Amino acid sequence: MNQHVEKGVCLHSCAPLRALPGDRSEMVSQLLFGETYTVLDRKANWLLVRLDYDAYEGWLDQLQHSPIDSNCLHQSLVGKPSFSLNRTNEATDENGATILISFGSSLPMLDGNVFSINQKRFQLLNSNPFQAECSPQVIIKNAELLLNTPYLWGGRSVLGMDCSGFTQLVFKACGLRLYRDAYQQATQGSIIDFVEEAQAGDLAFFDNQEGSIVHTGIIMTNRQIIHASGSVRIDHLDHQGIFNSELNRYTHQLRLIKRIQP
Repeated sequence: MNQHVEKGVCLHSCAPLRALPGDRSEMVSQLLFGETYTVLDRKANWLLVRLDYDAYEGWLDQLQHSPIDSNCLHQSLVGKPSFSLNRTNEATDENGATILISFGSSLPMLDGNVFSINQKRFQLLNSNPFQAECSPQVIIKNAELLLNTPYLWGGRSVLGMDCSGFTQLVFKACGLRLYRDAYQQATQGSIIDFVEEAQAGDLAFFDNQEGSIVHTGIIMTNRQIIHASGSVRIDHLDHQGIFNSELNRYTHQLRLIKRIQP
């Protein structure tokens, strides 16, 4: 690895990425615990970083930056990936300090309930099957685990997530890599021509009046969709779009359906 390339790893439950270098700037995404990134630029106390998982870029507060050397980075990327599949979990470090581990966080070099980052060992307090598994049933199961999570623009944690952050994390936990934003995710997979041909685990995309894709969700059985809108919720889906029974109206206009496969 080029010695001039600075790499980092998130050792917080989550860390905001901002559009511009400043606390008042819009949050565009979040790093989750265990995710690694490349430092592209510096301005005062802020770092422009690119997430290794999806190549998304944003400004990170330098106080939340943890350097990672090439050896540890390689170790964190080799082998079958492991993720936290509990809605929340906790881990303790070697000093006994506790950190919240959110759904979809990366757990490199996982062995039983122990994993390591930067030569630091962490012990998980709760166990579950961490290895990624891909099937429509697992996709829906993981999606339902996040029901009622509040909507948060730029969010990717169980404390708040946006529509594409939700779909990205659900698929990440199944070992399928999606881009960060809805319009980017719409470029992936194969097109399903009719809603009647959709299967559980397919992604539906929705546009605004200008024709831009602005929303996404995961199709379930029985003409239902689970998506983040106000919170992660289940609504009715048909060829027109998403019908919210509480509001008694359509809230999103269907644009296309895509099937993501390994």
